[in-house]
Amino acid sequence: MKSTQAPNPRPITQPAVFRLTASSTLVERMRQISASIAGRAYELFEARGSEHGHDWEDWFRAESELLTPIPAKVVDLNGRFAVRAEVPGFTSKDIEVWAGPSRVIIYAKKHEITERQNEGTILQRKMSDESFCILDLPHEIEPDNITTTFKNGKVEITVPKVNMDRKITVGAKAA
Repeated sequence: MKSTQAPNPRPITQPAVFRLTASSTLVERMRQISASIAGRAYELFEARGSEHGHDWEDWFRAESELLTPIPAKVVDLNGRFAVRAEVPGFTSKDIEVWAGPSRVIIYAKKHEITERQNEGTILQRKMSDESFCILDLPHEIEPDNITTTFKNGKVEITVPKVNMDRKITVGAKAA
């Protein structure tokens, strides 16, 4: 998978162009996120008395507790896809975008530490916000030709299609 990340934050009024860079941390972070969600889902399962039949419910509840969803929309523009996602509160420096043969992944994370001292009192606040979105596309794409821009809390990703005569059925197994 190819990764894009904005190297330098830019003023919010100017679009930031993401550059392609290789990132090996995505797979590891996805494993960590999945393990955290699985652990929380299992806690929910046990709290219900280990009653079977609610695994998806537990998984989705765990996801909603641990991750902030990224609202995204995929628009089919004939020979390409445009993905538009809202990431308010994040800067271009906080966002990474990966593209694979038929998938786009948006990952946003910010970590903020605030320290304040006054009259012998020290206040320290740590905040971490993480958002994640995986979009499976109905056609193969060219991950090497991805274009990503950021402006006013919105990311737009444009990627050309390949093999346009062959449509992918999402969730179908290859023969």
